[in-house]
Amino acid sequence: MAAPAQVEYDNRTPNGAIAAEPGRQLIVGQDATQRALRGAEKAAVLLLALGPDYGKPIFEELDELEIKALSRAMVQLGPITQEMLDDLMIEFVTTISSTGTISGNTDTTERLLLSFLPADRVDSIMEEIRGPAGRNIWEKLSNVQEDVLAAYLKNEYPQTIAVVLSKIAPDHASKVLAVLPEELAMNVVQRMLGLDPVQKEILEKIEVTLRTEFMSTLSHTKRRDSHEQMAEIFNSFDRQTEARFMTNLEDMNRDDAERIKALMFTFEDLTRLEASAMQTLLQRMDKRDTALALKGASEPIKTFFFANMSARAAKLLRDDMEAMGSVRLKDVDEAQARVVATAKDLAARGEIIILKTKSDDQMVA
Repeated sequence: MAAPAQVEYDNRTPNGAIAAEPGRQLIVGQDATQRALRGAEKAAVLLLALGPDYGKPIFEELDELEIKALSRAMVQLGPITQEMLDDLMIEFVTTISSTGTISGNTDTTERLLLSFLPADRVDSIMEEIRGPAGRNIWEKLSNVQEDVLAAYLKNEYPQTIAVVLSKIAPDHASKVLAVLPEELAMNVVQRMLGLDPVQKEILEKIEVTLRTEFMSTLSHTKRRDSHEQMAEIFNSFDRQTEARFMTNLEDMNRDDAERIKALMFTFEDLTRLEASAMQTLLQRMDKRDTALALKGASEPIKTFFFANMSARAAKLLRDDMEAMGSVRLKDVDEAQARVVATAKDLAARGEIIILKTKSDDQMVA
């Protein structure tokens, strides 16, 4: 009997995620066990068969969660028979040629728009399409104003409301419950207390309904909160301009000033990051920017930064700061703004999560 054909692949995907255990091979031959491939396994086999050169462009179109799911499937794949590979290729080619389907998503649409539209115009279009900020439907709902969400949910079955509130952020669920009619709210509470694991099919139907009947309408009708928009503008000021505008606003309308302060994300807010999130941020930061940003920081902030570094890294950073001598306040402000921008980018990509609540603006990784 001829030995099975073996094709070796590097154990990392083009994006650096683990694609197979060290030394594992995609084995094609009669010695492997015949079995049916499912979902992610099919995609994993297809990408391994394509190899790094042809597989890389596909990986570049995937987001981090999709890459992790595929990588996990690759690690657990085991040997693949020649018949399994042939069947998969036939199924793939037949499906594509018979349907001609093209699957679009947010990322591919945004990249296409950026190829012929200015970035600010694309941002405006995509913001309207996405609706409230969030990576999935449940995170989006956690950013919908509580009275708006309650007004929609009060027309649903109590069991459906219970499922929805069990999936969104607890602090937001409490606000929605508080504005629902009393009798309905208590009915929902009882159902949440006795809620069994929801079947995948039912959950998917609820998600589709929320996305098509509620979120899509909301994205076209909900005006962006003016205080949130103004908070972003204030975040972009240098500290002297920010202080001047904030002082004047406090004199004019203290409530508006306080709401904007609560929405702002500043360099000082970084001290409320958990250690893992702070360490991720430090790894991504340019060392000179970090040193320059800390030159004008308070001692508690410096202490927090140093506490999340190794003793050697902290000493090198202190040496860099000392070697800089006197620096312009404007340069410090700009460096701090870059640190904050990096934190926001990491949060947008899901590498850290910034949670803010009314009672405690705590940020956790």
